[in-house]
Amino acid sequence: MALKENIKIRPILYNAGMFMVVVGSSLAAWQCLWKALMAFLLMAFYMGKKEAVAGAKFLAPITGVFVAVLLISNIASTKIAQIGLLVLDAGTILFPLSYIFGDILTEVYGYRKARQVIWTGFFSLVLMSLVFFVVGFLPAAQGWENQEAYDLILGIVPRIAIASMIAYFAGEFSNSFLLAKMKIMTKGKMLWARTIGSTIVGQGVDTALFTIIAFYGVLPFDVFIALVVSNYVFKVGVEVAFTPVTYKVAGFLKKEEGIDAYDYDTDFSPFKN
Repeated sequence: MALKENIKIRPILYNAGMFMVVVGSSLAAWQCLWKALMAFLLMAFYMGKKEAVAGAKFLAPITGVFVAVLLISNIASTKIAQIGLLVLDAGTILFPLSYIFGDILTEVYGYRKARQVIWTGFFSLVLMSLVFFVVGFLPAAQGWENQEAYDLILGIVPRIAIASMIAYFAGEFSNSFLLAKMKIMTKGKMLWARTIGSTIVGQGVDTALFTIIAFYGVLPFDVFIALVVSNYVFKVGVEVAFTPVTYKVAGFLKKEEGIDAYDYDTDFSPFKN
């Protein structure tokens, strides 16, 4: 009897263990990224202190890291991974950071600056997709036998990129709009409520649009549902877990930049300058 119970318990322990491994590995990776980001920010502060315009000396490196996160996560999304009970497109490991950056940008610099960065990421994603598409049609050199491998991995990136562009556009602007509005409503208090609340909506929009456009009809339906649920839970969970980091970064930037924007008279259309 004890043996049978052990056999039943082992898969549960395995799934739980694997979940802890992926969470631990992801947190370790994000800690490294966090240290790298802070190094970029400090470098920008000391090197661009005199040249900085309108108190936005950290905006350029934040934009660069934001775009890098967006592009890398879209390429990584070509792989569907299962780790314990979670079924995720691999880009989900990194993509939640883009929403954390979006929160910080809106909280510190305001919706107008966040809108510029979102559009920068959007056009970078368009460029990446076009390059992969054109390269796929170029004739392979004699002796290069990896065309099939290229098409298998990067050949489906355009579909994923189209899904990501639509989802990214709707999700990021929803997130930034809600956070900016909630900041006015709360008079700048309860940052945790603003970041988590806006992420619940923004990531919901992003996850639904992305998974439907990118993977519906491609994956078995049960895998598709598991992917939607796992992606959403993981992304929101990361936002919640990184709330202390968001507080520290936002506080640091507000102090160093001398900026704490409120969007009282902002036109929230995504298409305004």
